[in-house]
Amino acid sequence: MAALAFLSLSAYAAERITLRNGFEMHCDHHAQVDGRTRLYLSPGEDSYIEFRPEEIAEVETVPDPLPALKPTEKSSGSSVAGTPNSTAQAKKDAKLSEADLGEMLTKAGHEHNLDVDLLASLVKAESNGDSRAVSRAGARGLMQLMPGTANSLGVQDSFVPDENVRGGSTYLDWLLTRYHDNLALALAAYNAGPEAVDKYHGIPPYHETKVYVARVIHEFNRRVLAREAQAKRAAQKN
Repeated sequence: MAALAFLSLSAYAAERITLRNGFEMHCDHHAQVDGRTRLYLSPGEDSYIEFRPEEIAEVETVPDPLPALKPTEKSSGSSVAGTPNSTAQAKKDAKLSEADLGEMLTKAGHEHNLDVDLLASLVKAESNGDSRAVSRAGARGLMQLMPGTANSLGVQDSFVPDENVRGGSTYLDWLLTRYHDNLALALAAYNAGPEAVDKYHGIPPYHETKVYVARVIHEFNRRVLAREAQAKRAAQKN
């Protein structure tokens, strides 16, 4: 998948950060703290995401405030969950192998033009790969779908891994379209709901949501860098 653009995390971002994996994001300012680069999402110092210096390729100043977010509805081009692939489907009571999960994520990523490492990072943050996981709020399965959300996505049983992955991938695709491919806002909406993101015109001021967004982004960056390093080693052998 082509690199998603990290658009504004805040309507008042003043710096554009380009990561080595090709993503861009905006922040108010940055600082070096304990050997790491800290990107502050607002003028204060309470909301931030940290990166290793080697993860950042460039820092640019944005002269003017960025416009406020104007969400749009999901385009008609993306479909809601389709028919399960019988060769990939795992029984809900069977132990899900990494190979099975990888196949499901690859299929879902292809259908929705989503990076498989992004989907894997979200699954890790949501359930750590436990297809039977249930949150305190009642979210279920690998991608932790709430019953109402699952129903709207055509997911009949959230504990069936491939149904859950298809539903969660469809939902993430919808959120990325709604927030103009702003991954940070899409992840915040996945965690806290679109209503909260729209209310605050950005990442809601909830500690859990801020930690969640940072966790998924960090894991995604780690996977992309590892993938690039593996490809480089393979190229050197050839």
